[in-house]
Amino acid sequence: MKEVKIKPLGDRIIVKPIERETMKGGIIIPDTAKEKPMEGEVLAVGAGKLDEKGARIPMDVKPGDRVLYGKYSGTEVKLDDETYLIIHQDEVLGILG
Repeated sequence: MKEVKIKPLGDRIIVKPIERETMKGGIIIPDTAKEKPMEGEVLAVGAGKLDEKGARIPMDVKPGDRVLYGKYSGTEVKLDDETYLIIHQDEVLGILG
C-alpha cells in the first residue's frame, strides 16, 4: 500500500480509485467514454466524526480496505501525478471482502 502525503480530517478518507478494464469485446474504449471508477483502495482515514457530546465516533473503514462509493462522490485531488479521492465515510456504500 502506498503512503499518501495527505492526512484526512474528521470522518474523511483518502481513496485511490481502481481503474477498470479498458477493452470491451475487442474494442478499446477511449478515455473520454470511460465511466468514472466507483471502486477504490482506502489509503488513509481521519480520526472520526465528533458526536453531540464531543466523543469520537470510530471509523468503519481502515487503510487497505477496498470500498465501493457513489459515482459522483468526493473531491478529486491530483498529487505527484496520482489521482486520489477525498470522501466522507458516509459516502462509502460498502466494503468489498
